[in-house]
Amino acid sequence: MPSLNALRAFEAMARTGRVTLAAEELSVTHSAVSRQVKALEAALGVRLFSGPKNRLELTAAGRELLPALTEAFDQIATAVRKVRTGAADLHVAVNASLSVKWLIPRLAAFQAAHPQVRLQLSELSPHATSHRGAQAVLRIVPLSRLEEPAVTPFIRNALGVVMTPGLAERFGGDLLKAPRLAAQTHPEAWHIWAEHAGVELRPAPERPFAHVHFAQDAALAGLGAAVVSWPFVAEDIAAGRLVAPLGFRRSGSAFAMIAAPGAHSRALDRFRDWLVAEGARMAEAPEG
Repeated sequence: MPSLNALRAFEAMARTGRVTLAAEELSVTHSAVSRQVKALEAALGVRLFSGPKNRLELTAAGRELLPALTEAFDQIATAVRKVRTGAADLHVAVNASLSVKWLIPRLAAFQAAHPQVRLQLSELSPHATSHRGAQAVLRIVPLSRLEEPAVTPFIRNALGVVMTPGLAERFGGDLLKAPRLAAQTHPEAWHIWAEHAGVELRPAPERPFAHVHFAQDAALAGLGAAVVSWPFVAEDIAAGRLVAPLGFRRSGSAFAMIAAPGAHSRALDRFRDWLVAEGARMAEAPEG
């Protein structure tokens, strides 16, 4: 058998798609992941990645190896977690903006209803669909994935351009004249919104922010206009802190929970049911 560390390094790198993300997840250096993957390729006698360093792709051998390793490591993590802390513990990885702007403000209600569940949250990498050791992840998924057994949608996504009332008045309600705030984790947001709203974007300078919730906070500070999902800004819109002059448009995606392979527990079932109930409590996004 090849080294377990080498197998873990390959699985993390192949699953996340980047050496840096794999190194962060495994708490090792970038070069350590690269060395382990090269050692695994030497031990197996096959190439697992091909292409230039900045655009690596899995070979046929890598694609065959990845799903089996992911399932095996998930099963090990689940078994260890149950033996160590009991089945009432629940580890969930969540998109950063969803965590900050929607989930965490509601967690007190979940804990009050289910005090026996010890919930641990981890940040989910922007493009990852799984996280080592997590029983489930929360993120936006395309509608085409909603029929998958492991996927449970809880809010249909809708996008809108938001700004402060003062900024809207300053630009006469023409949000396209306002400074454009953009999130690096969702760089296509403005173009997706424009397509669904039937609006042609004019060339304009953008102010980049690392996350959607950073761009939203910048909009709250009056720095410009940001494209944000309805669940993140519903309370700000209701309180009058932000306005959406053109309303919100449904996109081809939804917020969903994706259960890890082999993850089954009463705690997970309770969290899933709570998410669906909380999503149903959300007011409908106002249309323009």
